[in-house]
Amino acid sequence: MNTSFPQFSPGTFLAPAVDWLNTNLHPLFAAISSVVEAVLSALEAALLFVPPYVLILIVVVAALFAVNLRAAVLAGLCLGFCLLVGLWQASMQTVALVTVAVAISVLIAFPIGILCSRHKTLEAVVRPVLDVMQTVPPWVYLIPAVMIFSLGRVPAIIATIVYGIPPMLRLTTLAFNQVPHEFKELGSAIGAHPRSVLWKIEIPLAKQTLLVGLNQCILLSLAMVVLAGLVGAGGLGAEVTRGLTRMEMGLGLRAGLAIVAVALLLDRLSRGLLDRKRARVAA
Repeated sequence: MNTSFPQFSPGTFLAPAVDWLNTNLHPLFAAISSVVEAVLSALEAALLFVPPYVLILIVVVAALFAVNLRAAVLAGLCLGFCLLVGLWQASMQTVALVTVAVAISVLIAFPIGILCSRHKTLEAVVRPVLDVMQTVPPWVYLIPAVMIFSLGRVPAIIATIVYGIPPMLRLTTLAFNQVPHEFKELGSAIGAHPRSVLWKIEIPLAKQTLLVGLNQCILLSLAMVVLAGLVGAGGLGAEVTRGLTRMEMGLGLRAGLAIVAVALLLDRLSRGLLDRKRARVAA
């Protein structure tokens, strides 16, 4: 007597769904891919067009005036390290990828976070979705992105965007929930338009928490750098992957330290801006 149970494979249902998406929504995916690729290529070209020493000087001076002397010295050391180890081009590719991914993540998470702060039912629906998104391992996001957009930089950016949205969305919702209700009532009482209340009252009061969300979004996006190299995204992640697959430990170590330098640079600059704004508010 055969007591075995039929085996069901997820691929049995997933493959037809992906085929349907690629067949019926191909123009949409192609348009998204073209726009993202164009923006990323333009930013990379701008970063690589400027000579490295000039760009380092610009970043150092900007950090000096925007943050402080310590942040300027750190910026010079981090960018100088990327140049000295021969990974300047890969580092700029990584900065461009993270910049585009973070910008799109913020554009998606910010309005949804505002809506969640105003509609508790929507927040209750979105919260478990964010819990799942932050529980799933990062590399899982690459699978559907590659199945739809094939290999390259576009699926890497899509996966990075999806991975970076939850912290920004959570902290955006928290930021607007923390705004005292009395200030919003005061804006409405004096006849201010809801849009004016948002931009002139709520966002200034929520700015500190919003900047924390931006900082977390940047760091989580950098966490996808190495994984993005597995799908042909280029940048420092590709150098780490190349060093591992070819057993070139020197290359892998240099690329890994360059990722640390870029992460340290972006983290300290964003935190420095946040701390300076807090000091101004306290003063």
